[in-house]
Amino acid sequence: MFASKMPAAMAVQVTIYLNEADQWHHRPLHMEILNYLRKENAYAAIAIHAVAGFLGRQRVETSHLVEAGGKLPVIIIFVDTDEHVNRVLPTLKEMAAHRLIVRENVVLEQGSLD
Repeated sequence: MFASKMPAAMAVQVTIYLNEADQWHHRPLHMEILNYLRKENAYAAIAIHAVAGFLGRQRVETSHLVEAGGKLPVIIIFVDTDEHVNRVLPTLKEMAAHRLIVRENVVLEQGSLD
């Protein structure tokens, strides 16, 4: 006999593409966004410092270039409920003005947002 599978939970994942030189009130933007998400009780968030990449059709920057200074990509990913994302997104759009923000509906295969 097959065990019935519980329905997977739905969530929203937001990805914000920055570079390490981006700032908010003279502080690193990626840290300010993480601090804001923590203060707003987001379920989970991470900042990933890329070793190579590009933003806005610019040239590829890599960690191997000494002159890369401040141009390497930083990606923030966070997951939460649709309601919570709708509440924090306006401030994030203000903080990361002119940067790419992607919102996706995702399925939680394991774990929950409780």
